[in-house]
Amino acid sequence: MSAESINPEERSVGVLPEGPAVKQNIARRQLIGQIWRGIFFFAIVFGLVALLTLILDVVNDSFGLIATQSEVDEQEITGGRELEDLSQAELVAILNENLSRRVLTRLNREQPLEERDAANLVEVIETEVLKTELVAVFPLWESLTQRAAIEERVTERFPRAELSWKAWVNWDFITTPMSSVAFNAGVRTAILGTLWVTMLTALIAIPVGIFAAIYLEEYADHRVWYNKIIQTNINNLAGVPSIIYGMLGLAIFVRVLEPFTSGAFFGVSSGGGATLNGRTILSAAFTMALLILPVIIITGQEAIRAVPNSLRQGSYGLGATKWQTVWNIVLPQAFPSILTGIILAVSRAVGETAPLILVGASTFIVTDPNGPFSKFTVLPIQIYTWTQQPEQEFKIIAAAAIVVLLIVMLFLNATAVLLRNYFRSKRVSV
Repeated sequence: MSAESINPEERSVGVLPEGPAVKQNIARRQLIGQIWRGIFFFAIVFGLVALLTLILDVVNDSFGLIATQSEVDEQEITGGRELEDLSQAELVAILNENLSRRVLTRLNREQPLEERDAANLVEVIETEVLKTELVAVFPLWESLTQRAAIEERVTERFPRAELSWKAWVNWDFITTPMSSVAFNAGVRTAILGTLWVTMLTALIAIPVGIFAAIYLEEYADHRVWYNKIIQTNINNLAGVPSIIYGMLGLAIFVRVLEPFTSGAFFGVSSGGGATLNGRTILSAAFTMALLILPVIIITGQEAIRAVPNSLRQGSYGLGATKWQTVWNIVLPQAFPSILTGIILAVSRAVGETAPLILVGASTFIVTDPNGPFSKFTVLPIQIYTWTQQPEQEFKIIAAAAIVVLLIVMLFLNATAVLLRNYFRSKRVSV
């Protein structure tokens, strides 16, 4: 049967619509396109609303009115003067006159009173002598819209209390170590611990991840069975729950490699914030490096694979070796995209909690870390610990700590983005 004998109406494939059918087809496609466009727009709006809700909720808890009252009248111990107007010597004299020997010994052990500045001494007097306590806290929105009702309520329940504005996110909060009293607690130790862990994690994971990606993409023969196994396991490890990495870190870095991660192998003593067990910053850094390595390797492979093969061939044609081509041509072209993966990986490391709890991060610590063998805590763990406390004040400072964590993450990500843009502007134009 010839092709010409086939009835055109019987052909179901390759027939173009004609006349009104063309307009109907175009209208249907435009309708489908508009529907998908609406779905995409809704997804963006939903994400922005969720993010805005989170930010507003955190900010609402981080500022507002507070009510404080003291057991001892300030005027009685200062002779009618304000604490802020007294000299450092006068503040020390007040503490020596009004505190017991046991409390003075404890304070001098932490830091001699004569070596403290006036602001710190005023804080100690308010806590130890005046015994100033926080009796009520109010969120920002309630403080702005119901000020009169709040004043009436505070006057009725706490006649001696003073009502004042409080910005929980302030310089004192950032530079003050932890405390069992929410009003005096800060996040300095947690910030330093976060920076130490993040810095060491990046130093370990970034070079290893990039070199592994280069090997797998440029040198490995994927026809060999062990290279296939390596690639498959890397892809699978990217989806392993973080708690598994915490168990691995506990078993290997904290226990098996304890002489190395505790610093005993290097002769490090237990003074100055160091610890003689494996629950150190170094163990945490190795654990978090294992956690983010698969992400760095996979994104690095994709970036290297995206480099046009013509650049490699041109380099070989000019007599360059394999390594010279990789180092001078492929890596500069791929590095901006590799940095994108590094940003995502390090951001995940900054926000992780479960692995660090398993490797021994402290929930309460007042000693700043001063090296890789120090005991430590990080901001996510501090936030988690404060949210578990029954007092409302701890939930307020947890919200303030969330703001600090977001600022730290934005700072780290902004630094990485600037580096990525710098390398992107320097790479060879394709």
